[in-house]
Amino acid sequence: MTVAREGIPFILIALALAAAGYTAALAKRSWPLWLLAFVLTLLCLWVVYFFRDPEREGPRGANLVISPADGRVIDIREVDEPSYLGGRAIRISVFMNVFNVHVNRYPVSGRVEHVHYNEGKFINAAAEKASLENEQMSVGVNTGTQKVLFRQIAGLVARRIVTYSKVGDTAEQGARMGLIRFGSRVDVFVPVGSTIRAQLGQKPQAGVSVLAELPSGPR
Repeated sequence: MTVAREGIPFILIALALAAAGYTAALAKRSWPLWLLAFVLTLLCLWVVYFFRDPEREGPRGANLVISPADGRVIDIREVDEPSYLGGRAIRISVFMNVFNVHVNRYPVSGRVEHVHYNEGKFINAAAEKASLENEQMSVGVNTGTQKVLFRQIAGLVARRIVTYSKVGDTAEQGARMGLIRFGSRVDVFVPVGSTIRAQLGQKPQAGVSVLAELPSGPR
């Protein structure tokens, strides 16, 4: 199983703790220490599972907006988006729990024109105000005819947003662009007039599930 490179230090730490547990259990011949070693082994397996990075294939197209994250669609609404789209937009919010794949992927292909980090709070990422108040990283991509913004948002447990994107980069739909550790949320902003294919409660897969179709004409 492939794992995200950002997870390797955590996996090594978990392996070391499990090995130390078994070493102590063998030395002391203590059942409590054997139990501790078993629990540390389960923890190690969970850390590997959390940082899994499966290959993803799915629909691709210039007008398609693919989900950048695994999780559950918790909100779809029209909002103001002044930072990159410069007006009204439709926001689709995908909430990731600790059991979802946390590697994020580009929802569209194009040129990265906007990368902006905001310090903030660490309130529940499922809350509406998290989109404004939580720590977050925003990435805007120009597809050639439309602009799409997606925003990685930290949550209660998440304390580390990783973003590979830089202004001027070429975004490839479905390609890896970062991750957020230990539960979080990703918002996708598409132009008003887009056809929304996501539904509340839907459980999309990053790089696979279609969230929206962009308008055919230029913005």
